[in-house]
Amino acid sequence: MKQYLPYLAGTGVALTWGMSFMFTRGALDLLEPFHLLGLRFAMALAAMAALRAIRVIRIKVVPSDYLALLPLAFFQPILYFAAETTGVLLTSASYSGMMIAAIPIFVTILAALILKEHPSKLQVMFILSTVAGVVFIIIMDNQSITGVNPLGTAALLGAVIAAAGYSIACRKASVNYSPLQTTWIMMVVGAVCFNIITVIQHLAAGNIAQIMTIPAGLWVSILYLGVISSVGAFFLYNYVLSRVTAAQASVFTNMVTVVAIAAGVIFLGESVAWYHLAGTAAILTGVWGTNRFAATSGEYKPNKDAEGKSCSSSTRSG
Repeated sequence: MKQYLPYLAGTGVALTWGMSFMFTRGALDLLEPFHLLGLRFAMALAAMAALRAIRVIRIKVVPSDYLALLPLAFFQPILYFAAETTGVLLTSASYSGMMIAAIPIFVTILAALILKEHPSKLQVMFILSTVAGVVFIIIMDNQSITGVNPLGTAALLGAVIAAAGYSIACRKASVNYSPLQTTWIMMVVGAVCFNIITVIQHLAAGNIAQIMTIPAGLWVSILYLGVISSVGAFFLYNYVLSRVTAAQASVFTNMVTVVAIAAGVIFLGESVAWYHLAGTAAILTGVWGTNRFAATSGEYKPNKDAEGKSCSSSTRSG
């Protein structure tokens, strides 16, 4: 059973992030993107701090840990969310979806170059299947892709590279740090940076007094996005990255499209077309094949010294 835990965790990530679209959609009607991100990560940090205070979770971090994991936290959540938000604002949702779907391809390339995790030819085919499934659904939904913009494209490319960089950095960090430590530092950095941006934006607009004026109906969305979609999902994804190759983990992100479609049908009464089912089949087949035909995977251990550190990391996590 233990060998299946990373795949169950990856499925949990897809379910959580797929459902988050419903909560994000409504929240962005009432809040600016960076204000929502600031509240999301502040809520995430508060939830982890509360669990830590009552000893439900035990996390031991020192200042040097923050410095060591700062590059990882810079990739995700800072650079990824900033670039994705900018890209969506400058292009369109459909075009953004197509760009973001390419993340597994970039992860596979960087993992091969940096981590020496080389996928088999079969895995490459299945990875491309997940990307093709997402792109097919988006094209059929929109019939044509609009919103192409050079600056927006550059921002979305930055988001794709940031997501790939995070996957590689997290895979390497798993040698010395537990998923809880990594998630904690990500939430701290996200809460600090996005709230600083929010304060600057409100100061520039001359409405700093409104920064904490949050409609009561938004707190359910903020709770979901902060506690479940940030703390829960990022912990699960960091766990997945500590147990399987970066390429295997990345394909679960394209399952988010499948969950988002299902959530729309079940909770919002949206219709489902044949191409949704065809694209879903391609995505799920790709996720299955990428993991089914993987070489022996597990903790990332670049050498014997690193393996020894990995064995002692559980004591550092408290």
